[in-house]
Amino acid sequence: MALLEVKNAGIQFGGLKAVSGFNMELRQGELVGLIGPNGAGKTTSFNLLTGVYVPTEGEIIFNGKRLNGLPPYKVTQSGISRTFQNIRLFSELSVLDNVKVAYHSLAKNSIFSSIFRLPSHFSEEKNMENKALEFLKIFNLDGLKDEKAKNLPYGQQRRLEIARALAAGPKLLLLDEPAAGMNPQETHELMELIAFIRKQFDLTILLIEHDMNLVMGICERIYVLDHGQLIAAGTPEEIRTNPKVIEAYLGEEVTSEHA
Repeated sequence: MALLEVKNAGIQFGGLKAVSGFNMELRQGELVGLIGPNGAGKTTSFNLLTGVYVPTEGEIIFNGKRLNGLPPYKVTQSGISRTFQNIRLFSELSVLDNVKVAYHSLAKNSIFSSIFRLPSHFSEEKNMENKALEFLKIFNLDGLKDEKAKNLPYGQQRRLEIARALAAGPKLLLLDEPAAGMNPQETHELMELIAFIRKQFDLTILLIEHDMNLVMGICERIYVLDHGQLIAAGTPEEIRTNPKVIEAYLGEEVTSEHA
């Protein structure tokens, strides 16, 4: 059974169909890319998958359960985490606290125990801090745990955002243009990081990305959107040579570069 099934999903804003008839299937452990020109509907599709938008057509099934209409926090609790095209960290909070925030969505303590500062409250807080530190070590950020997030270099802010997404314990991780703004060395390190966390945490990963070296280098399958509609799906080689994709997005120069 597929981990994620998107069946003819779409959303309409007034008279505009931003995404229509979108179909996708992800199996456990896959690393899949979602590409397309600017305005193709990629981030809108992520917003549908994570409950930011409610589909006006079709359905989204994750781990055997229908997600349509669930608020974002319920989608997160079901096992889907994401990063954003524009980094969304709590800039004034420390690096450690940014990761701890993810654990609070999964906290089991009652409001009562938190208000009255019961021992169970402090025990869970300590447990969350220890887990957050473990994630920071994986991402080589533990030495910066007390630094404000806004003071980190751009590449480290990206790593912190991914660490926070993983701290929620997802089965499916959605990465929205993780290489945006990175130089070639940082992008190469990001590719290695994505491959590592996929194996380390037994993740299924779906990523939006414009860097074709990254997409073609690590993705097993690729979906292509154009004007809100799926125009192709297949292996990197199939996508690289697909005439519709070449016309809509890649272009002959990019295609030949990866031939």
